[in-house]
Amino acid sequence: MDKKDRARKAVSLLKEEYPDSRCTLDFKNPHQLVVATILSAQSTDERVNMITPALFKKYKSPRDFAEADLEELQENIKTAGLYRNKAKSIKNCMKTVVEEYNGKIPKTMEELVKLPGVGRKTANVILGAAYNIASGIAVDTHVTRLANLLNLTNRKEAPKIEKDLMELIPRKDWIIVSHLLIDHGRKVCIARNPRCHECVLNKICPSSKV
Repeated sequence: MDKKDRARKAVSLLKEEYPDSRCTLDFKNPHQLVVATILSAQSTDERVNMITPALFKKYKSPRDFAEADLEELQENIKTAGLYRNKAKSIKNCMKTVVEEYNGKIPKTMEELVKLPGVGRKTANVILGAAYNIASGIAVDTHVTRLANLLNLTNRKEAPKIEKDLMELIPRKDWIIVSHLLIDHGRKVCIARNPRCHECVLNKICPSSKV
């Protein structure tokens, strides 16, 4: 089985295993997803989802975040970790959104990565989850690890891994594949103790211990 066949078979099997796979950050509109994604850096989605209900009740729009008192915003997101940098990124990001995009989160990769606190991975999450636009593949630590275990890439840098995966996986699956790999990485292919014996990919995975 070549890499392209293995990639497509893996996506098919994971879709059956995780039929409800999706972005696990809670949000109701694009700007909330931007904030939640910035907060999720080096934190868990569960932790972020505990913070955002009160945060989004207090700051209802991009302008509210742009005009927020920085120290107060820091206090509101303190439990997310790295709260000083994250508060500054959120405030500056929303200030740019208000001043340059009329308060609307842009819909292109080129515009999104210009926003403070938004890198390519975050932009892919926003485009996919908020706008259903398949511009690329969001690569996090789970995606990196599983893509390497499945021998779909031997790269360690996210942009190169993304490029390799985009060549192997049909565009229609670019959005879902990240969520599928993340779900599988959390539940079965656990970094410290992979459960290969119960993995739906064990017959096609070159790293399987079964």
